[in-house]
Amino acid sequence: MRRVISRLTATTLLLVGSVSLAGCIVAPPRPVRHVRVVAPVHASARVWVPGYWAPRHVWVEGHWRYR
Repeated sequence: MRRVISRLTATTLLLVGSVSLAGCIVAPPRPVRHVRVVAPVHASARVWVPGYWAPRHVWVEGHWRYR
């Protein structure tokens, strides 16, 4: 009886796993097109630097920085 219950449990788990994964679609990632951005040399672009943890566990707020 114990063997029947364990096989029934295993079969139920396999069936539930198969049904739950039925909607999943596994596909390779799409290739990325490399785009080159050309900007004038004299243009000063501003970029956002997000907040981060600095040494000694100090939080540095996000800020704008010129490139």
